[in-house]
Amino acid sequence: MSYRFLILRRVIQIGILALFFVGNFSWILIANQSFGVYQGDISSFVADHRNLAVGQSKDVPSLAHVLQGNLSNSKLFGVIPMSDPLMVAQLFLAGGALSLNVYIGLLVVLGLYGVFLGRAYCAYVCPINLVTDFASFLRRWLGSYAPNKQIQISRNAKYGVLLLSLVLSFVFGIAAFEMISPIGMFHRGVVFGMGAGFFGILLVFLFDLLWVKNGFCGHLCPLGAMYGLIGKYSIWRVGYDADKCSKCMRCVQICPENQVLHSVGKKSTIIDAMACIKCGRCIEVCADDALTFKITNPIKKEIK
Repeated sequence: MSYRFLILRRVIQIGILALFFVGNFSWILIANQSFGVYQGDISSFVADHRNLAVGQSKDVPSLAHVLQGNLSNSKLFGVIPMSDPLMVAQLFLAGGALSLNVYIGLLVVLGLYGVFLGRAYCAYVCPINLVTDFASFLRRWLGSYAPNKQIQISRNAKYGVLLLSLVLSFVFGIAAFEMISPIGMFHRGVVFGMGAGFFGILLVFLFDLLWVKNGFCGHLCPLGAMYGLIGKYSIWRVGYDADKCSKCMRCVQICPENQVLHSVGKKSTIIDAMACIKCGRCIEVCADDALTFKITNPIKKEIK
């Protein structure tokens, strides 16, 4: 079994969190000396300097400007804005005033994920995927000893949660999902320090481990639903070649959204379901090389 995509995903996920962490450092100049401060907190210097004169240090490591902000609204290399489409939709419906940069960032994200990446955000960027993947790993490792208190929830429930989030944002004038989002809790916890949000993350982990396999990401997350809709016609897809397939079904067993592999063992096709997160696990476990990533025509599904 190969783990190349799993390793790539972890490097990207952890790397993004690390870059956000570094991006929240700033370097200031006091008495011609450079000091690093986090989140602009200079309280430790105030006590030692009665007349504090602070300047911006030119001695700033290049990594500090690679990724700044947070997962809702960020800047790449200090120039390219990126905005979370669900956050923008909620704030717009809530009546919030949004800057031009936010709308430009939205267009960047819509172009990137709508044309090319699809729902890959869930597998390569979202930090809560680290938690839910670990719960899924524990389920597989425990085997028959895994908790069996299953709750039946439709995988389409996430679209209902998405709609509810937008309606509540409009009615109450707040970004409804952002108030309880475990994605935001995890990101803020790593970048700014973990507080009560830890319990929200723990709840997601226990939900996935004890009650519903791939429960949060596969059944409830409105952000995943949003990216699925955005990437419905994206060109980066998984292709399946039935002629190479021995029908071992290991791909179906490992896939966190295994309903998208309904054609496996039947006919060659492009996996066009918008629920596919492009994690590559099906490709890694396939000993027949029957599955591979392809740049495709989103209208044409069958492989000739």
